Amino acid sequence: MKIAVVYNRQSEKVINLFGQPNREKYGLKAIQRIVNGLKKYDHQVISLEADKDLIHKLEEFMPRVLKGERPGMVFNLSYGIQGQARYTHVPGILEMMGIPYVGSGPLAHSLALDKVVAKMIFVQNNIPTPAFAVLNTPDFSLPDLPYPLIVKPKNEAVSMGIEIVNNDKELRKAAQVIFETFDNQPVLVEQYIKGREVNVGLLGNNPPEVLPPCEIVFGKTGPQIYTLEDKKGKSGREIKWRCPAPIGDDLIAKAQEIAKNAFSALGCYDCARVDMRMDEKGDFYVLEINSLPSLGEHGSYVIAAQHVGLDFPALVNRLVEAASARYFGTPSPPSINVREKDPEKLLFSFLTQRRDRMEKRLEEWVSTSSRTGDPMGNKMAISKLDTRLTKMKMVPVSEFTDKRSSWMWETKRGFENGTLFIGHIDVPLEQNVPFQFFRRDPEWLYGEGIGMSRAPLVMMEFALRALRYNRMLHQLPIGILYYLDEGRDCRYSEELIRCAAEKASRVFVLRPGGPPDNIRVQRRGHRKYHLTVEGIPRRLGKYGKAPETLLWLNEKIFKLAELSSRKERLTVTVVNVKTESFRMSSPHQIITTLVVSYLDPKAADVVEEEIKKIFGKNGFKWSLEQISDRPPMKERRTNVKLSKSLLAVADRWEIPIEQESSLLPSVGGLVPSKVPVVCGIGPVARDLYTPHESVNRISFMQRTLLIAELLAQDIKVSKGKKNEKKE
Repeated sequence: MKIAVVYNRQSEKVINLFGQPNREKYGLKAIQRIVNGLKKYDHQVISLEADKDLIHKLEEFMPRVLKGERPGMVFNLSYGIQGQARYTHVPGILEMMGIPYVGSGPLAHSLALDKVVAKMIFVQNNIPTPAFAVLNTPDFSLPDLPYPLIVKPKNEAVSMGIEIVNNDKELRKAAQVIFETFDNQPVLVEQYIKGREVNVGLLGNNPPEVLPPCEIVFGKTGPQIYTLEDKKGKSGREIKWRCPAPIGDDLIAKAQEIAKNAFSALGCYDCARVDMRMDEKGDFYVLEINSLPSLGEHGSYVIAAQHVGLDFPALVNRLVEAASARYFGTPSPPSINVREKDPEKLLFSFLTQRRDRMEKRLEEWVSTSSRTGDPMGNKMAISKLDTRLTKMKMVPVSEFTDKRSSWMWETKRGFENGTLFIGHIDVPLEQNVPFQFFRRDPEWLYGEGIGMSRAPLVMMEFALRALRYNRMLHQLPIGILYYLDEGRDCRYSEELIRCAAEKASRVFVLRPGGPPDNIRVQRRGHRKYHLTVEGIPRRLGKYGKAPETLLWLNEKIFKLAELSSRKERLTVTVVNVKTESFRMSSPHQIITTLVVSYLDPKAADVVEEEIKKIFGKNGFKWSLEQISDRPPMKERRTNVKLSKSLLAVADRWEIPIEQESSLLPSVGGLVPSKVPVVCGIGPVARDLYTPHESVNRISFMQRTLLIAELLAQDIKVSKGKKNEKKE
């Protein structure tokens, strides 16, 4: 499980710094000890300061989860930075964000921190506590309580400001110090219970386990209370603990029962420590309950846990288990069972445990530059892909590998009459577009080609790895075809792609999905033309009867736009204009790139003839050259049927998916009409072909699981058919 150990130590990163500051801190050694203890039980652990950046850091570390996936958890050590009820700040944020955490909630912390409210609740629940009074202002009236008395701040912890007073003068002096030190915070005065001090730790819920009482031995010198100086090791005396407290079994049971009742009365979760005094008669009085008990190496809570056989790593892991049971109903995450027969559970476990590896692999691919015009980069990229697939025992398919524009691999069962994945390794960006390095925020992953190429590639790899890890991959007929000329409109790979797709029973094109959650069952075709227009050079400012070449072409472009038809699903667009001119002359040659987007090839043929008519014979030399034609991927019944099988798997895992048509072409248009094809099964992406290209983080995981589950379903179907034949 992902666990973030959250604490307050040095950071004061808040919008404004004011109010009562926090004086409690965990030591770095203690924090690292907790981190190491959790790692010993194979948790993935980081430590974070609880400041205004906490939400962003947690979102990055533990992004949204899939249905049924255990979310990350916070191991809360946070005392807060400033203000009232500081223990409640981080739990309140975590509740708002929907992140599970170890320890009590905001309500229990606020009740426990307000010592007066806590004592009132104890009284209402017949839990013994010393008689008390509250001093609200420096000019207070003396309370009607016998000396000696204990004086302490109303809303502080760890023995801050605590003192024993024996008369009115000492009381007023001690109270004045608290008013001045703690920003006029009310003062709690309570009866001093002469006797022994006992701490009782609790662990778990419904009901909590009660640890053996731990007695604090103060020695013969100094006050018989646990002071802040004692806790910091600055009092000059040695404090010892005895566990279990030597008070006899009956009194131990009595102390444990009172502690359990106090824990329940304040609504604590997972852990707490109840501090109490036992008088000479054997009666216990609850002083307070620490809803965030110290996990310091020499603290009574840790000592008591050791007495029942929990070393420190076991203790912190037990706290995680207690919180897990409270949130999820089970004490620990389900492990992969090698005897498990359900492919869904096997694949789900594999993938959800490898979220970070997938994003790390994605970062590696983004760092591998392979733009269309970079032959060396493409060679390195295809070599890397070959290495990865070869390690999974995928076999090269020489028939569809020309080692120039197309490479193909298949499982040991081959790929004929099976599933074919088609993707491109080149990133179709011009060299003048700045390179975008990998980065992430809580919802999106950014990087060059991350949507067009990289994320679908990693998604495919880990889906296959999940199948192989669970011994399913080579039971399935699967082919992987990657081409290197997407930026050249598949000019060289087109025929190999057609022939390979013809032998498959279904094809998935590894292109990104569109926002919000789309896959593509139909794509328009694109015809690209070079239109060259030549006129006569004209000096700048010189008048002539014939229009300037650029102005003449501009008029024609307006007419070209009129050829677009929403009804015919057809558009004519000018995407690039390059001019040539002599010095001090207007342009005399213009090369324009035209793109005709179409669904019906016959309509595209008609438009081509109309374009020629628009330019006609009028004195200007012009030529129209078709440089590429990417056929449309039409919405056939077979495509819709294939998409429905995807939707059925997605529905089981509550993965949002919608069918959509796209204006942009893909190799899906090269798949023969008899073979069903779905495009855009990659993660949802935005800002394609720009320096801001990104993919949605949760979609990256969801669609990896989707493809793995869809393929595993074939094994179920195959076994079902075999059983039918036997019968």
